[in-house]
Amino acid sequence: MDREIDTRTGSYTGQSINNLQNAVYLRLMTPRGSYWADVNLGSLLYTLEREKDVQHISLLAKQYAEQALQPLINDGRAADIQVTTVQPHNGRLYLHIEVTQQAGEKFTFNCTVKVI
Repeated sequence: MDREIDTRTGSYTGQSINNLQNAVYLRLMTPRGSYWADVNLGSLLYTLEREKDVQHISLLAKQYAEQALQPLINDGRAADIQVTTVQPHNGRLYLHIEVTQQAGEKFTFNCTVKVI
């Protein structure tokens, strides 16, 4: 069990969780290469904040999220991860991530990416 990280504030909530929510959050929200202990931890989603709100950004966001979350599958913590995107062209892009853990339990994680 881990202490839950609040995805809105980045601080601990005081609750305990037994899923991969914290691992997903850290891999998506940490800029890739910025963590001293593992330069491969993180994603390139932060680079999209400088991109215009055009259609191909949705594909890039999906690829960046899948790349960041692939280590969870590689090390056997997750059985499957599905990433879908919604781009309403309002300066935001929404990632909907469904994670299937090895025990078969599923949970969803939603992430917002700002674009210009």
